[in-house]
Amino acid sequence: MNFVSPTPIQEQAMPVILQRKDLIACAQTGTGKTAAFLLPLLHILKTTPPKREGAIRALIIGPTRELALQIDRELEGFSYFTDLSSITVYGGNDSALWEQQKKAFIHGADIVISTPGRLMSHMNFEYVNFDSLEILILDEADRMLEMGFIDDIMKIIEHIPQERQTLMFSATMPGRIRHLAKTIQHNPDQIDIAVSKPSENVLQVAYLAEEREKINIIESLLKGQHLDNAIIFTSTRRNARKLEQTLEHLGLNVKAIHSDLDQKDREEALRMFKYGRIQILVATDILSRGIDINGLSMVCNFDVPGSPEDYIHRIGRTARADNTGVAITLISKADARKFIRIEKFLGHTVYKMPEVYYRDERAAAQADEESESSKPRSRNPNSFRKEK
Repeated sequence: MNFVSPTPIQEQAMPVILQRKDLIACAQTGTGKTAAFLLPLLHILKTTPPKREGAIRALIIGPTRELALQIDRELEGFSYFTDLSSITVYGGNDSALWEQQKKAFIHGADIVISTPGRLMSHMNFEYVNFDSLEILILDEADRMLEMGFIDDIMKIIEHIPQERQTLMFSATMPGRIRHLAKTIQHNPDQIDIAVSKPSENVLQVAYLAEEREKINIIESLLKGQHLDNAIIFTSTRRNARKLEQTLEHLGLNVKAIHSDLDQKDREEALRMFKYGRIQILVATDILSRGIDINGLSMVCNFDVPGSPEDYIHRIGRTARADNTGVAITLISKADARKFIRIEKFLGHTVYKMPEVYYRDERAAAQADEESESSKPRSRNPNSFRKEK
């Protein structure tokens, strides 16, 4: 598969996993963390006899169907020449899909990849047996907590053996993740690959515009351009649908992906985009993590993402594997301060045009910070100056 040298997360995580230790690892998407746990997992399963024939030996839980399917595709490639079996368990209204998943639980599979909600649905029936589970992997653990899956995760853990290896991978390491690790792991090793700045191969540009002007800017950016492909991220399903309709009227080859679509339609849209049958994909944050699309020309943030980490994840879809790419963000006046926080995280400003009200908002934000810093508090009064 042309893997020549390991990425930092692979180099640090694989030895820990092969030693059968628990692990909590912080590494952003696009750093090769899926291979960091799949390759040693396959090695362990191939070199260690199962506790019971037909048992489920490893369970991988991810927050979204798209991520589960992405892990499944990578697993299929890595395990192609092995006799290990796997099943991907995710939601949908397809009764045949449910029956296929049910049969896998009944007859056993070496590896189950699942979303929390669908797994809980199957666990309501007696045919799910995790008594011989050896390894539990939580991928994008921070995302699962953000989406409110913590209760489901804890219920699932109640039904699996305490004697197991537990691996947690997270793009960020907030306090809740550390608390979860203490609750479900045994003396875990910790790896913290700091959330890296965007690749230098990404050209970052921002346009300042009121909400009503954003559509016109998108039109001018895309119409008549010879882009191979582009993803436009929106924060709401409403914006995704509206933008899809607008770009269709311009004669552009576009599809939207959001949670209102049936799973089959989402999978088909993503598949068509990957194979070049769709030029532009409009998506909510359902696609911001865990989706690997080679050669993506441009990422556009129609809405400013809610956090610096989300910004990194979104624009990290382009300029992968030493390719170049463009990341464009449209900033309304209401979102100006959010982008200021993003720039503070990046450690530099992003080129913008025009800068009029953004400059005003930046000055106001700085004034607020200085006002806050002047209030009496127990911290070192010089600390703000150092942070600044």
